[in-house]
Amino acid sequence: MTQIPAPVSKLAGTVSTDTARLGTRANLDKAGEQFEAIFTKMMLSSMRKAKLADSLFESQALDQFRDMQDQKLAENMATHTPMGIGKAMTAFLAKAGTVAEGKPE
Repeated sequence: MTQIPAPVSKLAGTVSTDTARLGTRANLDKAGEQFEAIFTKMMLSSMRKAKLADSLFESQALDQFRDMQDQKLAENMATHTPMGIGKAMTAFLAKAGTVAEGKPE
């Protein structure tokens, strides 16, 4: 019986297996901020779907622009005026495991 050689990946050797940098406090804080942005975006989207009145100027382009605007608004809200859900998630995850102090890479 002949053996078939394993295919060689083009990415072989380029992917780092060092995951020590993933457990830093700075990375955990950044993940909490991103989580807050996603949560806020979902909340804004839900509020937009609950239309209280019909608009005269509805279109797919306007909806797409409003979605992009909501995304940026959610990111800014998470950064400058957080609701606290990201910090709560960060605190919960920090309790679950040891987190090293350091800067994100």
